[in-house]
Amino acid sequence: MSLLFRYVSREIIGASALAALALTGMFSFFDFIHEMSEAHPETYTPLLATVFVALNIPGRLNELVPVAVLVGGLFAWNRLALSSEFSVMRTGGLSASRLAAWMMSVGLLIGFLALLLGEYVTPPAERAAQQLKLRATSGVVAKEFQTGVWAKDGATFINIREMRPDASLLDVRLYAFDERFRLRSLLRAESAEWRDGNWVLRRVTETRLGEGGTRTLRLADRNWASSVTPDLLAVLMVSPQRMSMATLYSYIHHLTQNRQDAQRYIIAFWNKVTYPLAAPVMLLLALAFAYRPPRVGGAGGRLLLGILLGLGFHLANRLSAQFAQLQDWPAPLSASAPVLAFGLAAGLAIWWMERR
Repeated sequence: MSLLFRYVSREIIGASALAALALTGMFSFFDFIHEMSEAHPETYTPLLATVFVALNIPGRLNELVPVAVLVGGLFAWNRLALSSEFSVMRTGGLSASRLAAWMMSVGLLIGFLALLLGEYVTPPAERAAQQLKLRATSGVVAKEFQTGVWAKDGATFINIREMRPDASLLDVRLYAFDERFRLRSLLRAESAEWRDGNWVLRRVTETRLGEGGTRTLRLADRNWASSVTPDLLAVLMVSPQRMSMATLYSYIHHLTQNRQDAQRYIIAFWNKVTYPLAAPVMLLLALAFAYRPPRVGGAGGRLLLGILLGLGFHLANRLSAQFAQLQDWPAPLSASAPVLAFGLAAGLAIWWMERR
């Protein structure tokens, strides 16, 4: 590892870290303003809203890594170009291919760190944030265990073995207690659907416990009014984009084994696989801007263009995933298409600037 490579890497990583800090702070401030509009002094206090935003910072940072790397790379290369250091490197025989290899190496390191953040920090932090807000805004206490999701609604304890993305539930059990915490009834439904503000329980078996013994009833359908709504249950599920790869893989296997649609989760899994390649592609784009003569000016315009390119890459990833889900495209192709397109554009830009 040469001294020059360490110097360039330090400049790029330092500038990218500052850009990530600035972008994350800005977007977190917007999140805080949004949460403050929902805060009220009785339960969801400004302090809890602040904690909620803080717990979402790892996920926000993970999303902004490509934009931050591109902005940081532009800052670093612009400074090296203005101080004529880039010209000295090129005059000293540093080839474009070697510079590109350096950018790939630094980018892969940053991408690997972002992958670790998304695997081990973002999912538990987001789940804790959603639990905090759920407990503060609705009064419903819920948690997910190996036996499914458990929630408390008044004197009724609810166990849901499986929640589907379409808000339907499978294997629902309701344990109703009296004021002395004695079990009054146990109700089990094979499935539940949300309709017209209530749950419709399908194929219900209810066991009532009394002093005279127990009685079992079997019903085809039954309405269930509860403060546990699909919106409340949705916050218990980390979005596929912020799940870990191990969780996605196991859930895909589970859905496939049960012959359920897993396309949404397969796309999210392949997006995770290709995500570490986003940082090196962004650094290659930043390198292309370094070939501009240092005294031409337009640093502000290049920075703005870099931010727009980074946001364009983020939007392209989202659109590609949506189109893949709607059109049933192969998940590996939809996940790698934005990376390949921007990588090809960066390579062509460097080749064109090198020819000039």
